[in-house]
Amino acid sequence: MTKEELQAKHRLEEAQARNRQKERKARTRRLIQEGAILENVMPEIKNMNQEEIKNHLLQCLFNCDR
Repeated sequence: MTKEELQAKHRLEEAQARNRQKERKARTRRLIQEGAILENVMPEIKNMNQEEIKNHLLQCLFNCDR
């Protein structure tokens, strides 16, 4: 592998790493925003753990008035 090919490979790997980091940050931001919406709509979940939240949401979904 020539020096130029090696440099091109490293530039590509660095660009891919930047893209992965950008995607992770976007996902984290989205999850935080969605969690804030959920807490705003259902304030009772603030004192629940993840399993309790999941069970509460499932119960609400299956027992809602239709």
